[in-house]
Amino acid sequence: MIDPKEFYEPGMILHGHKCPAMPLGLRVGAAAMNKLGVERARDGQLIALVEIGEHHCATCFADGIQMVTGCTLGKGNIRKLHYGKWGLTLVEKKSGRAVRVCPKAEAMLANKQSPFFTEYRQKGIPASEVPDDVVAPMVERVMNAPAEQILTVGEIFNYAWEEPPHSFDGFVCEMCGEMVVEPYGRLLGDKKVCIPCRNKATGQEDGIPRT
Repeated sequence: MIDPKEFYEPGMILHGHKCPAMPLGLRVGAAAMNKLGVERARDGQLIALVEIGEHHCATCFADGIQMVTGCTLGKGNIRKLHYGKWGLTLVEKKSGRAVRVCPKAEAMLANKQSPFFTEYRQKGIPASEVPDDVVAPMVERVMNAPAEQILTVGEIFNYAWEEPPHSFDGFVCEMCGEMVVEPYGRLLGDKKVCIPCRNKATGQEDGIPRT
């Protein structure tokens, strides 16, 4: 069984400030792993599909997910679904087994109605500057509340995950001289260049390959 408390201190080092959302990610991630009966991903054994989007509260949740599951930006096995929610679907790649875990709405609402949000975060005060006596009780509740009180854990289901192949091919941009991964290369006249150099030369924005 994965104990989220074992990941709190490393999670704080990764995340950088005390808040309720990162610990909530630890709880959600651990619950998903325990439901599936899996260990922390050392490589790409797990895929984390996180429902947060951009520019909304409590996206710190994702750092807790990364910390406890081992699904990280660098390994490429975490994805943002941009739903503006806080659910996690955790997929065991080898078996195709998956589970979705979501914080209960009442737990999220209780956090949003706390002074941490109403008196500090909503007024633009960084989380790192919120007094400890305001945020510490929230973290304590998130880390110690019974799972059934703050989480909804779904049933295991099959998820058909198709892993895009990793590219090991690359080239040197003929303008900036930096290494570029092959699928991201662009032609500028007779030169093979990177996206930023092409954008700079043409004054146009170019997209990147999406998988």
